[in-house]
Amino acid sequence: MIRLAIAALLFVPVDHPEKEHLVVTPSDLKWVDGPASLPKGAQMAVLEGDPTKEGEFVMRVKLPDGMRIMPHTHPKDERVTVLTGTLYLGMGDKIDEKTAKAMPAGSYGRTGAKMPHFGWVKGETVLQLHGMGPWGVTYLNPADDPRIKK
Repeated sequence: MIRLAIAALLFVPVDHPEKEHLVVTPSDLKWVDGPASLPKGAQMAVLEGDPTKEGEFVMRVKLPDGMRIMPHTHPKDERVTVLTGTLYLGMGDKIDEKTAKAMPAGSYGRTGAKMPHFGWVKGETVLQLHGMGPWGVTYLNPADDPRIKK
């Protein structure tokens, strides 16, 4: 296994000066490329917090149709809500499409810290991730890591 720092990620949080109240509308989102730990073509928008630091965060990730995320783990629990599209999520250290569960828009899931899992999407899919930072991705097979130059 390989674990790489996510410090190189570019996070552009929504501007929210008030700590007690936050409202984010779709026009407030600042979509940027990345995160670098996901395959090229993924986009992200941070709604609250900073996923690279300790503390709570909320971010959205937009994945193009057909994108696959190879088996990986996260250092802390990850919570995901599917906003649009369909996420197929499976547990284990190898992709097994028969064991993955389809998560259509409106679905919610939690993957425990260090639990190997994988996924792919059908249709452009927007996920909302929330949890405690720092957030990170550790691919079980280093060759699957998009941060490694091949």
